[in-house]
Amino acid sequence: MVKNKFVADYQINASKKIVFQYLSTASGLEEWFADEVRINEDKNYIFNFDNEDHYAKLASIRTNSHVKFEFYDPDDPDNTDHSYIEFKLEENELTQSLFLKVIDYSDSYSNEELTAIWEGLIGSLKEIIGG
Repeated sequence: MVKNKFVADYQINASKKIVFQYLSTASGLEEWFADEVRINEDKNYIFNFDNEDHYAKLASIRTNSHVKFEFYDPDDPDNTDHSYIEFKLEENELTQSLFLKVIDYSDSYSNEELTAIWEGLIGSLKEIIGG
């Protein structure tokens, strides 16, 4: 199946430090992104959406800057074209505005569907952090 790369920027009125904990910790992600987030004994993340588990490795992380989760199928270890979600925090030097860049590389939804999904998710995040 052909994968689609969705990229969008959202302005967030909060500090990088506050926003980052909601992007990089299981408890933070559980508040706005997934129904439940667990970390197993191998330090892999298990995101639960609609009673379905999705497994992800923390592919990269840079404190207060970015985090990338690479999804994989535990039953298909040979698959190398993994879907991923990456969150990047970028600050506009002139305006001091903080932007959250979302990069969603997956084959599940169209761009229109992903736009609606991410706008809803980011709306929930903004409500929680007050930004």
